[in-house]
Amino acid sequence: MTDEKLPTAAEARAQLASTLDALEDKLNVPKQAKATYARLRAQNPTALVAGAAGVAAAVGLGVWAVVRRVIR
Repeated sequence: MTDEKLPTAAEARAQLASTLDALEDKLNVPKQAKATYARLRAQNPTALVAGAAGVAAAVGLGVWAVVRRVIR
């Protein structure tokens, strides 16, 4: 056997809580989106505007394609 010390219940609880907090931060998509938006806004606002314009253009083209199919 090794001489490793097993963690106490309090230490194990603290480690589990830390792991769960890290998982929540990683899997919380709205929180990640807000953080990415804030980071991009601070670092490169031009890229943020370009990205928004790209999304608007893609949505507009999609709507145009659907309307065109419905009309025909």
